[in-house]
Amino acid sequence: MTLTLATVYDILQEHHLLKEFILPDGWHLAKKQLPTMTFGKISYDSRQADSNTLFFAKGATFKEDYLVKAQEQGLLAYVAEQPYEVALACGIIVTDIRKAMALLSMAFYDYPQNQLKVLAFTGTKGKTTAAYFAHGILQQATGNKCAMLSTMQTTLDGEHFFKSHLTTPESLDLYKMMAEAVSHGMTHLVMEVSSQAYKLDRVYGLKYDVGVFLNISPDHISPIEHPTFDDYFYCKRELIYNSRVAIVDADMDYYQLVDESCHLAGIPLYTYGRNSGDYLVSSSATNPNEFYLEGRLDPLKMTGNYRVKLPGDFNQDNACAAILSSALLGATTEDAYLGLANITVPGRMLQLTLHNGATVYVDYAHNYISLKLFLEYTRKVHPEGRQIVVLGSPGNKAISRRQDFGQVLSELADVAVLTMDDPAFEDALTIAQEIARAINNPQVEILYEMDRAKAIALAFQLAQPNDVVLIAGKGEDPMQKINGEDTPYDGDYVIAKRLIEAAV
Repeated sequence: MTLTLATVYDILQEHHLLKEFILPDGWHLAKKQLPTMTFGKISYDSRQADSNTLFFAKGATFKEDYLVKAQEQGLLAYVAEQPYEVALACGIIVTDIRKAMALLSMAFYDYPQNQLKVLAFTGTKGKTTAAYFAHGILQQATGNKCAMLSTMQTTLDGEHFFKSHLTTPESLDLYKMMAEAVSHGMTHLVMEVSSQAYKLDRVYGLKYDVGVFLNISPDHISPIEHPTFDDYFYCKRELIYNSRVAIVDADMDYYQLVDESCHLAGIPLYTYGRNSGDYLVSSSATNPNEFYLEGRLDPLKMTGNYRVKLPGDFNQDNACAAILSSALLGATTEDAYLGLANITVPGRMLQLTLHNGATVYVDYAHNYISLKLFLEYTRKVHPEGRQIVVLGSPGNKAISRRQDFGQVLSELADVAVLTMDDPAFEDALTIAQEIARAINNPQVEILYEMDRAKAIALAFQLAQPNDVVLIAGKGEDPMQKINGEDTPYDGDYVIAKRLIEAAV
């Protein structure tokens, strides 16, 4: 994998991103004046830069000192939005560093997306669950040749999984992963696409064979993410404009805007829903894990009965999206039935029982819509007991969630045990108090315990035989982000299970 300076020039010119080249003898734009250079590495980490590296100087916190240190390691060329006072062989000045990095990364890794069938999911909730469902179906359909990039885990060979750091990786990392998947013989890729992926151009220039829009509600609204819901929704809809065909929940809020985006993009659209759509989903009256999918005209030939291990209408809806999108990539009803039957999702709908009979759920529910749907489900299944909710909210991002959580807790919780959840550079207690101020139902009992393991223990102590304890937000995540650092954490499920076993 290499990239020549001449190729860099051609790509940047084609996409109108090039400002100029800075060479030792001055500023140039003409290709014929460029030196002959070939890069065997690309990186945005100055610590990894050397004479063989094309380096991307990106990020609001980037400092010229990073380039100086990279120069000491032999760096010869960099790409940036502004020139720096460093005596390197070549400075490539562009109008947009993130777009340039995306385009040059896909070229460096020889456009691996062209050798994969790419299925992408977006939405406020359900992306991870739907991605896991689709991965299971496509593994069945392809003979285990499907890679996956999800919020929780990544697999590039269909078998070995590792923890993900971002829902959608930086463009350079994304294409590196795609290339590795191709090298492992993968033919398909399932990925989640976040709103930040479009806000920060991580997927700039990438086309998906199938794009799925699951749902939308306000989330990630903050000064450092999306300033408004309109901006958030716009970034989500970018997936439609970059897909060859779309799958959309016809019952979702703001469906007409998504439908209009499909028409503007000129792409085929298939819909599903409980009340409307090309395919209608209905839950089994006797088994919470079974549902029936019926195509009115059945263009994808996927009508049938299906089963998932995760209960709840919302999980069945996610399964429908996975079934239909996988069908567009070659899966059959048999692939879908077999692929869904045994799929579990890390940190989703994990269930335990306290010794007094109280039910415990551990779930990754981490925004308004996911928490609301989950509590509505547990209220329906366990109508006689109280709902005791353990949760926090992340620091330095998604600030609107604090108000949202307060609203949901006001409507559906009996006891709120507020605790730490990735506080980053903020104070966990301050975040918890902001959630509490948004709880406008005086009947909700509010407790504080910033040690998350102790908060879970407290909830267990409060639980009576018919109660439900919902531990929301972290699932099986083994890290807490504190002061900007990933700090080891046992995970909610491990802690809950250990507390129950210790009480024997």
